[in-house]
Amino acid sequence: MSWKFVRHSYEGDGKTTVQILNREVENGLLIDAFSQIGFRLNNRMNIIGPMAIFPRIALSWNVGSYEDINEQTLSLFTVLEPKIDILIVGVGDEKITPQFSRRIIDYIRSSRINVEVLNTEQACSTFNFLNTEGRVVAGAMIPPRTLRLSDHDRFISGKPILKQMTYIDESK
Repeated sequence: MSWKFVRHSYEGDGKTTVQILNREVENGLLIDAFSQIGFRLNNRMNIIGPMAIFPRIALSWNVGSYEDINEQTLSLFTVLEPKIDILIVGVGDEKITPQFSRRIIDYIRSSRINVEVLNTEQACSTFNFLNTEGRVVAGAMIPPRTLRLSDHDRFISGKPILKQMTYIDESK
């Protein structure tokens, strides 16, 4: 453990602090949430539809679906200065085929940029992690067509988490 880490999080006997990075706008843009409609960022901005996101700015990205991702729609990421270290491509909830990934990877790597092609859920987390590390990262994100409900979402909505689980209706 580094002294820097200890000094900032430990304040004495019985006192430890936690800093939620998504609430710190000065750390750059982070993706707080996504839906089939778009994305919510930590600066409370909502982006409708696909987006191109960078450490300090987010833009609407003019693609209809993952099928529209090609050299032309990715060219924005290859001409930027300073050059990005890595591009994270979130293709919604589509199944990523090796042929599709290879086409994107070959084009972006020809510009000497690293690239990861992931589903949007993983891509958002990866972008956030790399951005908080201070990397020069960009994201090309497409909202998923469907959303997976977490156990917490199911519990809150009253839907059984497991088929054999039932909820007690206390209103009766």
